[in-house]
Amino acid sequence: MRTKHLLRSSALVGVMAAAFATSVQAQEETGGREIEEIVVTAQKREQSLQDVPIVVTSVSGELLRDAGVRDIRELTVLTPGLTVTSTSNETIVTARVRGVGTVGDNPGLESSVGVVIDGVYRPRNGVSFGDLGEVTRIEVLKGPQGTLFGKNTSAGVINIITAGPTEDVQAQSEVTVGDYEQFGFSGSLSGPITEGVTGRIFAAARQRNGYQDIITGPGPRGQHDDNNQNFYTVRGQLQFEPTDDITFRLIGDYTKRNEDCCVGTQLFVGQGLAGQPGRGQMIDAVRPGSLDLTSTPFDRLGYANRPTDQRVEDRGVSGELTWRLAPGMSLTSITAWRKWNAETGQDSDFTAADLVYRPNDGSNNVQFKQFSQELRLAGDAMDGRLNWLVGGFYAEEDLDTRSVLSYGTDYYAYYAGRVLGGAPALIGLVPGTVFQPGAGSDDRYAQDGKSWALFTNNSFAITDALELTVGLRYTKDKKTLVTDYSTTGSSCDQGEAAFPILVGAVGAATATRIAGGLCLNSQNNDFDELGLLTQKRTEEEVTGTAKLAYRWNDDIMTYASYSRGYKAGGFNLDREQLITLTPAGTPNFTADPDTSFGGEFVDSYELGAKTSWLDNSLLLNAAVFYQKFEDFQLNTFVGTAFVVETLPKVTSRGVDVDFIYLPPIDGLTFQGGVTYAETEIGDFTAADLINPTRFTSLRRLPGAQLSFAPRWSASLAGSYERDVFSGLKLRANLSGKFTSRYNTGSDLHPVKEQDSMVLVNGRIGIGAQDESWTVELWANNLFDKEYVQVGFNGPYQVDEAVDAISVYDAFLGAPRTVGATLRFRY
Repeated sequence: MRTKHLLRSSALVGVMAAAFATSVQAQEETGGREIEEIVVTAQKREQSLQDVPIVVTSVSGELLRDAGVRDIRELTVLTPGLTVTSTSNETIVTARVRGVGTVGDNPGLESSVGVVIDGVYRPRNGVSFGDLGEVTRIEVLKGPQGTLFGKNTSAGVINIITAGPTEDVQAQSEVTVGDYEQFGFSGSLSGPITEGVTGRIFAAARQRNGYQDIITGPGPRGQHDDNNQNFYTVRGQLQFEPTDDITFRLIGDYTKRNEDCCVGTQLFVGQGLAGQPGRGQMIDAVRPGSLDLTSTPFDRLGYANRPTDQRVEDRGVSGELTWRLAPGMSLTSITAWRKWNAETGQDSDFTAADLVYRPNDGSNNVQFKQFSQELRLAGDAMDGRLNWLVGGFYAEEDLDTRSVLSYGTDYYAYYAGRVLGGAPALIGLVPGTVFQPGAGSDDRYAQDGKSWALFTNNSFAITDALELTVGLRYTKDKKTLVTDYSTTGSSCDQGEAAFPILVGAVGAATATRIAGGLCLNSQNNDFDELGLLTQKRTEEEVTGTAKLAYRWNDDIMTYASYSRGYKAGGFNLDREQLITLTPAGTPNFTADPDTSFGGEFVDSYELGAKTSWLDNSLLLNAAVFYQKFEDFQLNTFVGTAFVVETLPKVTSRGVDVDFIYLPPIDGLTFQGGVTYAETEIGDFTAADLINPTRFTSLRRLPGAQLSFAPRWSASLAGSYERDVFSGLKLRANLSGKFTSRYNTGSDLHPVKEQDSMVLVNGRIGIGAQDESWTVELWANNLFDKEYVQVGFNGPYQVDEAVDAISVYDAFLGAPRTVGATLRFRY
């Protein structure tokens, strides 16, 4: 099957290349409609999309507005091969391209898909999640971008270019209302301020009630809905042109969110075995009515007794200087400072029983502070045959996080009394001695990261038709992590000491299981003995690219490319422990002082074609790709902690197709594409892992399709505009995304699989022909498709060996939302 698909992919590009001699004759009359040149900056200079030997999906600001796209997660409906998900709160966002990305729940891992906004690299996908405001275009670059875009990225880049100041006065505003009591307002003003100075300011505020109902239990939670929205954002820009050769743009932005998100729902609840109740039944026995025992997640009913506050502040300022030093030569400098912090509360067991939680008093938090500086000198020579670029990049990233996990009032009764069968009491661990309410783990991480890079990217026209592009980048990445662990209410030392008593009472096998249950990471005070733990790592890598492009005529260009990509290693910002046996055969659970993991590497090969057909009314671009990842960084939640492993090999192979089409119907435009990707994990054994004991949790991975990697992904957006009646204009858009079946869990448990699906957004509006006013009706997820964003192990509710007693949870995709928007342009 794989061979057939790859042959079909190769044949597609081959047929397109072979057809160049007859393309003009094959064109049909379309009434003179032509696609205007699409300019992208995928190689840090303005080029036509059809001249760039890279797979790029370019989405205009107009299409983003028509499709109702305001953030990178909503961008997926317009981009084949792109998946963006969020999990326990909306600060934890992961973007994937061709099925490859980094699970975002652990801030110690950098992003495989980078996000760059106005030339400034954002340190994690979640840090870039928010209202993008007024956007000129978004470019999704697929494949490793190891040369030009800030930090190295191994899977792709989402390059966002916001709208800048204008020479003439422009003002617009909009008001949105919708179901779930949604209300939003935005407005902008742009134009000249004084001679040589222009400016733009944008502001927006949006609110919405949650679309998930919550059943509360004993505790401080008073909120009876979840997944609500409440934020405001401001972005201002000033552009100075003191001379004809110097342009300076200053950008500042601030966003504040105060929302409640996210309560997981029960995806699968095991009904137990003969004489052995399931974990869900155990929770229900401790606190009746605390969770959904029927495994019906799309009732959209959640259970929680603790708040899920997410208080987020994102702010930053950047300055971009462009100085034309001489004809054909310019210097660009981008200096940026950013600060992002999030304080989040969580009902960490996702039930109404009071088991475990993260407090919402601000103690559980993550903060990024970043300074970055990029310098580029670019120009052309040899009568324009050589386009050259050299530059340097520096980033300093301070990451501070405090991870607090506390026991609730029901934890002892559930975990010690039922999961461990009351055995802790047999060895003196009675209520009040361990697992006291409010006790738990309280860990602090302070990571300082510095990254330096020198890079060059040069294109040389060997002939008028043949062009060679070569890029090279040297990167040095240094990280220092200081960790301070704190544990209260622990049970591990007592469990280890009483192991011989347990063996005598219940046998060796059961005693080992009980000891393991008493020595979970958060319950082991051996971590405290590490004191103020310091870890360091330094990496130096060379990455780059080589591309050969041939333009057969004005309508067809083909290319072949090789890229070497790299993503830096780092540290797992969670507890890791080692398990050994003493000479007496007693299990010994010790804190692992080394939580580091190595860098991720990829070699990528592409054969592609950029073509224009039907008198330039159809752009059709395609590429066959093969990507081989080594030491792929996998972050997995095992139900009690996050573990980071490096998989020896992951391959992604397939085809990308993108098109824009203006059919011979005035006002109608289509844009879309298809991605077919076989993204598979290579075979590996326990010995290939950093920690071989993790193989049990990852046993389904060898030889399997990677999580969040649908084989097929297709998008199609249709926009239609025409004048109607006297002085009125109709505009409509329908945008849809198809994905084939894929698994949403990083451990590939079958219950976490998402079936193939189609998501559709629709919008229709009518207004003045001069667009001075427009009223629109819209619907997101028009057909109310039910789907899982992420499936995961129910915290403290999974027995890896027995699904029949385990609970698996999920974060769901949003239901259908409908509303109306009134726009004004002044």
